[in-house]
Amino acid sequence: MADADDVRRLALELPQVTEIDSDGFDFRVANKGFIWSYPERRAGKKRRIRTDIAVIYVGDEAEKQALVLGEPDVFFTTPGYDAWPLVMLRLDEVDVERLTELVTDAWRMRAPEEISGEV
Repeated sequence: MADADDVRRLALELPQVTEIDSDGFDFRVANKGFIWSYPERRAGKKRRIRTDIAVIYVGDEAEKQALVLGEPDVFFTTPGYDAWPLVMLRLDEVDVERLTELVTDAWRMRAPEEISGEV
């Protein structure tokens, strides 16, 4: 089972990653976010930062749908993310090996070509 500490460690091992100051975690490469804490919004309640759920960049709608439909216990989306190539990842549903792959893939899709080949 993975957690926010694993996300932080894995993200910071990648080249040219910046951590943005936040209530949870928020990582970018070349000023582009690739994984961050889920800002849960519920009607009539204050936004809550969930560090047990990560928002992760997946590249395109086809990949998003494949993940959400193929592994609904692990990945989900919400109407606020309908137009974006992002999914929510329940960290306690993946092991560190799978998380490593997801974080690295998200980073690789957002990193400039000259550095993405380094990993």
